[in-house]
Amino acid sequence: MSSPAESLDLDPAAEPRLQLAQFAAGCFWGAELAFQRLGGVVRTEVGYTQGHLPDPTYKDVCTGATGHAEAVRVHYDPDLCPYTSLLGLFWSRIDPTTLNRQGNDVGTQYRSGIYYYNEEQAKLAKESLEAKQEGFKDQKIVTEILPAKKFYRAEEYHQQYLEKGGGRGSKQSAEKGCTDPIRCYG
Repeated sequence: MSSPAESLDLDPAAEPRLQLAQFAAGCFWGAELAFQRLGGVVRTEVGYTQGHLPDPTYKDVCTGATGHAEAVRVHYDPDLCPYTSLLGLFWSRIDPTTLNRQGNDVGTQYRSGIYYYNEEQAKLAKESLEAKQEGFKDQKIVTEILPAKKFYRAEEYHQQYLEKGGGRGSKQSAEKGCTDPIRCYG
């Protein structure tokens, strides 16, 4: 018998005209800020997905025993931001050849993944992976592409963490189109 955590994410988007997307790109703070800056993205939230424990906490996920990935759920307007734009940003932020690792962040919760809500997203995600693989002739891309499972919002202090100043109180801009380097810190 599967856990409620393993069911599909059936949460509605923030508004009827919006669609949802989920991405795991290592630590969710930097990925969230990058998506916040993208035109057509209306809302972002960080949390945990693809695991088996219902209602996990950050502490639970960091043990590596829950199966969750740190992820960003994006509410976007497909008329202003096609899904392919989200995919392009995602691929630009990760090393897709490292298993359970992005930069200094190591553990299964830091794996890379694209979690789709419908068959069109699945098709576009798989096509984007195939295109990306062309640039990695000697290395295999290990990014997973799976249906979006139940998304559990992370604790409130994680939401828009870098925009709010992170652990150092140094706020970073989430303004649309901002190209300032993203500094990720706890």
